[in-house]
Amino acid sequence: MKALILTNRVPFPPNSGYPIVVYNTINGLLKLGVEITLFSINTNKHNVDIDDIYDPVYEKIKFYSFDIDTDVNLWGAFFNIFSNESYNVSRFYDENAAKLLENILRESEFDIIQFEGLHVVPYLDVVKHYSKAKLIYRAHNVLFDVWERLANSERFTPRRHYLHFLARRLKVYETEQINRFHQIFAISEQDRQSILQFGCETCLDVFPVALDLDKYVIDKTKTSFPTLFHLGAMDWRPNKEGLEWFIDEIWPDIEKLNSELRFYIAGKSMPEHFYEYDSDNLVVEGEVLDAIEFINSKAIMIVPILSGSGMRVKIIEGMAMKKCIIATSYAAEGINCKNGKDILIANTKDEFYRSILQCITHPNRWHEIGENARKTAERDHNISSSSERMLSVYHRLVNG
Repeated sequence: MKALILTNRVPFPPNSGYPIVVYNTINGLLKLGVEITLFSINTNKHNVDIDDIYDPVYEKIKFYSFDIDTDVNLWGAFFNIFSNESYNVSRFYDENAAKLLENILRESEFDIIQFEGLHVVPYLDVVKHYSKAKLIYRAHNVLFDVWERLANSERFTPRRHYLHFLARRLKVYETEQINRFHQIFAISEQDRQSILQFGCETCLDVFPVALDLDKYVIDKTKTSFPTLFHLGAMDWRPNKEGLEWFIDEIWPDIEKLNSELRFYIAGKSMPEHFYEYDSDNLVVEGEVLDAIEFINSKAIMIVPILSGSGMRVKIIEGMAMKKCIIATSYAAEGINCKNGKDILIANTKDEFYRSILQCITHPNRWHEIGENARKTAERDHNISSSSERMLSVYHRLVNG
């Protein structure tokens, strides 16, 4: 089985949500004997020096990348208004990148070509023209839904109108493209339902975020208590806005619960103004070298996301590390978890306060939830079983 995977960023190193999902997918399929070729857009926002990649998975694949400046350009955004294209995805298309992809397709035949996310779908016409492979679109989220929610939460009227405009364009693009594939992979059951509602007529299966659970080794002797922590990429707007809300509206009361309580904030692309929050009890660490080690060292994960779609990889990682996770309904969306059993759901200031108080005053409570969370991760998010199921879909498509 030969597969070509298209990604909108280089998945090395796997240090945030999208790269982790893609990296684990590639690694899982390699272990099952699939020959993988990877074509990645190397954006300036997430630019990776290819010469600095040292990874055993990288060594086992054929890899091609193309550098594209995908930054939002004021004039580009303005003139896009008068076109019929979605500015969110059109920025990821480059004719020279398309030419490189064409050359790859001319030189090699593939059984499966998998598009990881909407931003690489602009290359679908090139793929269809030069390949007879079965085509899969993996929806890491319902992108227009993300932007609709962002628009609804925006208070500045002109920006809110523009975000709604972008969401409408995205919705048209997503609905037009969805039935041009042989197979769709949704990241969650909720996203599967959304995709069905906007007219999906092709095969549609759910493949949740999957992890190599052997890498998530728990050492409770290194876990400090009482500690709260938040870990997430801070260049993703829902992370930034949710954390600001928690710090401004909730943390001042939480801080008074226990003089020894510490709240640690970590993540790449930490905005400068977050360092102004730094104090004896609130520690802003910025990007950490080892996310698993950081998670292991803290007790209770806080995920106060107020918008977005898809599935939070960091929550799955927290569950794998037996953490008690206190999250909003938005943050836990798509995860097959139960409030009070393997996660605590909190959507208001009062609910966060009571959940954190419960964990601090009854340590056995957060231990129990963490133990159940690991069981959920093992049941629903194991890369081995996910890869086997994905390969069976590949065989069905190719042999059907």
